[in-house]
Amino acid sequence: MIDKYDAIVIGAGHNGLVCSALLAKAGKNVLVLEANDQVGGAAITREFADGYSVSACAHLLYKMQPQVEKDLNLNINLASDNLSTIVLSEVGEHVTYCGNKVTGVNESDQKNFAEFFKRMTRFSDLLNTYLNKPPPRLGTKNKKDLFTLAMLGFDLRRMGKVEMREFLRLIGMNIYDELDERFESPLLKGGLSLDSVLGTHLGPRSPNTILTYLFRMAGKHGTLSTPKGGMGSVTKAMSDSAKAAGVEIITNAKVKKVIIEKGTATGVELNDGTIYNSEIVVSNADPKKTMLELVGARNVETRFTHRIDNIRMKGNAAKLHIALNKLPTIKGFSESDYSQRILIAPDENYVERAFNSAKYGESSPLPVLEITFPSIKDSSLAPSGCHVMSAVVQYAPYQQKSDWNEEARTNFKNDIFSVLKQHMPDIENCCLSSEILTPLDLEKEFHITGGHWHHGELTLDQFMFVRPVAGSAQYQMPIDGLYLCGAGSHPGGGISGASGRNAAQVILKREKR
Repeated sequence: MIDKYDAIVIGAGHNGLVCSALLAKAGKNVLVLEANDQVGGAAITREFADGYSVSACAHLLYKMQPQVEKDLNLNINLASDNLSTIVLSEVGEHVTYCGNKVTGVNESDQKNFAEFFKRMTRFSDLLNTYLNKPPPRLGTKNKKDLFTLAMLGFDLRRMGKVEMREFLRLIGMNIYDELDERFESPLLKGGLSLDSVLGTHLGPRSPNTILTYLFRMAGKHGTLSTPKGGMGSVTKAMSDSAKAAGVEIITNAKVKKVIIEKGTATGVELNDGTIYNSEIVVSNADPKKTMLELVGARNVETRFTHRIDNIRMKGNAAKLHIALNKLPTIKGFSESDYSQRILIAPDENYVERAFNSAKYGESSPLPVLEITFPSIKDSSLAPSGCHVMSAVVQYAPYQQKSDWNEEARTNFKNDIFSVLKQHMPDIENCCLSSEILTPLDLEKEFHITGGHWHHGELTLDQFMFVRPVAGSAQYQMPIDGLYLCGAGSHPGGGISGASGRNAAQVILKREKR
């Protein structure tokens, strides 16, 4: 069977769906091929125990770009919006922050937090401007690229001399020093440290963690929400928009290779031998999977292959799901507190010590956690009177010394429950069933090399002009007609849709030449 399309998109993750929808809206005949039996990539809702469902990987919405929602006419139904973050104290004296307000700290920390938030939102707004457009190429004579670079310089200068210097000073720094200089509360510093390193192979003392904090803030200033029906409802809305625009989506269709003829992509071949032809192939897979597996090193210049192979993208975050017969007891909690975002990160040094183990290929015996109980506001996720707990757990290195055998998995889960019991003493009595997804599991289930949520670390040497690698930051790969549209391309990870939208714009402009 051979079919001809204007564009083929590999992978129905959220960026692939956004890209395909925008290409179809521009009149293109688009095919999306998804290896799994459900669209959404890592942004799906699935059952993990009988009657209990959860957002399988990403579980909070905070980076969705308004322009993506507008372009696709998305109507995302939220179960809860503008969540507060509560950093747990063993004695019930928790710290809570939302927007520029913080409680549970002294007046000095309240004032400093408002100032910190104001500055960081201003810097993140500048960053966000350049997340929603293809990055300019460095060393080019292209007028548009030169203009974008000039605008970046102008926008920096427009902040004023003091703020410009502060931005340039902070952008490559670690978050630890900045927090230690500004705040006294250990819990506040612990929570903000976790915000800066979540999903990364970085600790609070690592360089670039202010950049990762700003990236988290870009778009909606860190405003958190949970979609009704879990994250799968978001990608279902995207899929519906794509289908309405005429996109054909085929699931259980794993791509074996991109077909290359004389340096040009001409289509794809599936595992079952089916071939689909197109002059444009767009990969929502990560850069390593795309270039080293689907394209093959023999089809690409050697130095480029080495650059792709050297992308740092070994995951360090695990996902824990727990089916509960009731909510666990948390000292000092009101009923409404359970519906917020909850962190276990007692101080910035605790977070750094948790990272230390990962440096040597070991899971943290005292991990840090981001916890939600989404069923409180969304009864569709659990049986009546019962609940689900969803937690991101760090640190769990992809390359565990002992491999992720059953003993290692059990030991890590036991470590997590030991930490949970310090704040939720009856958690084991409430637990009916649990599931742990290590980076290795995430790699297998969602086909992400290294199990890295963001398809690669977000550091200055893997950001903007050089994401995924130098010379290929504008979505087109060194194979004519082949593009990237996933989180491994600019601007990076998070459920935002920006990478897919930017890639579609580049492809459509190419077609107009």
